[in-house]
Amino acid sequence: MTALAGLFANNLLPILAVAAIGFLLQRFQPIDTRTLSRLVLYVCVPALTFDLIADTQIALADIARMVAFAATVTSLMAIASFLLGKALRLDALSLSGLVLASAFMNSGNYGLSLSRLALGEQGLAWASQFYVTSSALINSLGIYVARAGREGAGQALAGVLRVPSIYAISLALLVRVQGWSLPLPVARPIEILAAAAIPLMLLQLGMQLAHLTRPKRWAPVASAVGLRLLASPALACALTPGFGLTGIARQAGILEAAMPTALLSSVIATEFDVDVSLVGGAILFSTLLSPFTLTPLLSLLTC
Repeated sequence: MTALAGLFANNLLPILAVAAIGFLLQRFQPIDTRTLSRLVLYVCVPALTFDLIADTQIALADIARMVAFAATVTSLMAIASFLLGKALRLDALSLSGLVLASAFMNSGNYGLSLSRLALGEQGLAWASQFYVTSSALINSLGIYVARAGREGAGQALAGVLRVPSIYAISLALLVRVQGWSLPLPVARPIEILAAAAIPLMLLQLGMQLAHLTRPKRWAPVASAVGLRLLASPALACALTPGFGLTGIARQAGILEAAMPTALLSSVIATEFDVDVSLVGGAILFSTLLSPFTLTPLLSLLTC
């Protein structure tokens, strides 16, 4: 077995195997994915976000550097995809779909799982900070983008304030800064729901893939896949020195930035009736092609 094949088998294959179970389940025993999407978005993701922030052992100054890095990568990718969408003359809903598909990466179920397998617990801790930032942005900026495609800016901004993850992040930061310890009757339900988030999202990824069909237009999908799998990690590599990220922090940051399109982008696109075909196509093809970009990237980062 070559080194690349070993990296794939030990780090990527287990993640794809769980998603494949979700795919097969949806094919032979269909489940209402919209209800599952809402369960993940409104219950499990807020619990996971709170748990990761409140329990991390990384110093606040180091967290701030990773947060700034993740926010910069995501924001620059959003700007790049918006400009590209304008150049492609996309309508408002498709433009929102392109930004959702290109700017927001699957840093949670895929990224955290891969970071833990490839980089260990320390890598997971750093990746968690990237994920928390990405989660905050997709649950704020991402939902704003989705709603803005159909509604006015004011209505879109108001919709962001109804997303539980925003308040989970604020509460977790307060707990962390104050050094509070939650009583067990409160902490344990959060831990249980947080533990359910990643496996449910991986299963949901497979279920969503089972529903996806050929995109109506290939150019926006190909653009989103290229931005997500190639442009984003290249941008991350260029930015890490400026944020003082070295060692495992650098590896985790670049790996997270290289993830395929976020599953939550599909959840949000479905919830707010954005161009689901575009977003779904980007998820499908970026996920299927990701082993061909992530495996050599892992080899470069860990050699």
